[in-house]
Amino acid sequence: MQKFHIVGGIPLKGEMTPSGNKNAALPILAATLMTDEPVILHNVPNIRDVVDMRKMVASLGVEIKDLGGGSWRIAAHSVRPADLDPELCRRIRASILLAGPMLARTGGFHLPPPGGDVIGRRRLDTHHLALKALGAEVKYARAAFEFKAKKMKGTDILLDEASVTATENVIMAAVTAQGTTVIRNSASEPHVQDLCEMLNVLGGNISGIGSNTLTIQGVERLHGGEFTIGPDYLEVVSFIGAAVVTHGELCIRAAGSKYLDMIRFVFNRLGVNWELDGEDILVPAKQRLKVEPDLGNAIPEIKSNVWPAFPTDLISIAITVATQARGSVLFHDWMYPGRMYFTDKLVAMGAQIVLCDPHRVIVTGPTKLYGEKVESPDIRAGMALLLAALAVPGNSTIRNVGQIDRGYERVDEKLRSLGANIERLTEK
Repeated sequence: MQKFHIVGGIPLKGEMTPSGNKNAALPILAATLMTDEPVILHNVPNIRDVVDMRKMVASLGVEIKDLGGGSWRIAAHSVRPADLDPELCRRIRASILLAGPMLARTGGFHLPPPGGDVIGRRRLDTHHLALKALGAEVKYARAAFEFKAKKMKGTDILLDEASVTATENVIMAAVTAQGTTVIRNSASEPHVQDLCEMLNVLGGNISGIGSNTLTIQGVERLHGGEFTIGPDYLEVVSFIGAAVVTHGELCIRAAGSKYLDMIRFVFNRLGVNWELDGEDILVPAKQRLKVEPDLGNAIPEIKSNVWPAFPTDLISIAITVATQARGSVLFHDWMYPGRMYFTDKLVAMGAQIVLCDPHRVIVTGPTKLYGEKVESPDIRAGMALLLAALAVPGNSTIRNVGQIDRGYERVDEKLRSLGANIERLTEK
């Protein structure tokens, strides 16, 4: 097991370029199963979840060649419905994304129980209901799935929740289905948009991209092509947060600023601002860092919701930033009952946080944080704790950093390039 040792209190300064969007890379890798012609992907992030997905795709008979510089050549000339490694499936939830492509390509697929972050129940019912609507037969027992379909047929589907992975699975299953599929209440996050654009490059016919209603005209087959994965907006905002809590000055190149309007609005309420220069983001060293109250001086609420609202994956980062802002703010994540439990580690570092219930916390700042030894419970909480450690004028240790590595490529190297004192160590 690896850990980070951080000597904080050093303002970050310089420029960085974010890696490709992990949450786009995972479904896009799955989508390469849908054509027997080569697909070249650029800006693929070299992180653990993507490596695990690569292993799963390769185990199905796919040839994957690393071209260097984050580019891969993927050739699924023939695909076999092999048994996936249950341990790999338990490591990432994205294994469920193989269902749609494999149904479309082979007509059948057995999926061991998917895993992922332990942040509460993460239901899979939406996948089940939507794929059945397209004509698939789905059996579910002991958290494992058995999928079968003679022929997928387009239809009108209303998702019972705007699930990102369920939307992606239905898109992939429907793109070569017979007829027209309309997906209502679909997720519209940047990574869903990337998947749709990639499938259109391969010959798909998807319209309504970026909205919550997608129309897919089924095509007989997909061909090969070349696609560049967009920047990871979660990494972009994480580094904005790191600059803010260290009172640093940062330029983020090719940041995909068009996706950050709501996030910028929310961070403005914490007294954080950044400037735009085309697709680059400039984070100034001087920040107001004062919570903007609601009318009547009421404590404001920052609540996660489906895109384009504030994303659940950034709640943890925003909480750490709020510990350094003057005033009180209520954070509410209704999606996952385990998301807020990491805040006890911030409290141990000196933060003033009241855990109201599994979904809500009140943060009062600014507070002086102190060095501590903590453990990363999941990707986003781990990054939030890393931000807190960077703000501490002293020593901190973060254990189980493999969780952070699942979502952030070479995060310690990137931070060191900005002046951070961070060292990766292997525990004996």
